[in-house]
Amino acid sequence: QVQLVESGGGLAQPGGSLRLSCAASGFTFSNSAMSWARQAPGKGLEWVSGVFSDSVNTYYTDSVKGRFTISRDNAKNTVYLQMNSLKPEDTAQYYCVRGYSQDSARERGQGTQVTVSS
Repeated sequence: QVQLVESGGGLAQPGGSLRLSCAASGFTFSNSAMSWARQAPGKGLEWVSGVFSDSVNTYYTDSVKGRFTISRDNAKNTVYLQMNSLKPEDTAQYYCVRGYSQDSARERGQGTQVTVSS
């Protein structure tokens, strides 16, 4: 079955960095678009970034452009989200999702918590 296991979350100070990883299994990762979504307390699920299987086509929601970078390693069946210049409003549960965007989302992982606070 499809498994998506996130790691790398934690506590960071404003302006700091974290790198999220998502190890995928149970499907042909190299053929699948992947994305990251997040859910802050009391808010709905927000799609943050997506990457096509070719690693070339990506997108970012406006609030993270220039700060976050999505990448993937098809040899390791892993997708990453490098988060720099973190802000308190980035605090959320971050989910790895199979699919490029909300419209094409399929399975998602259990999530990893990111907290940005001084």
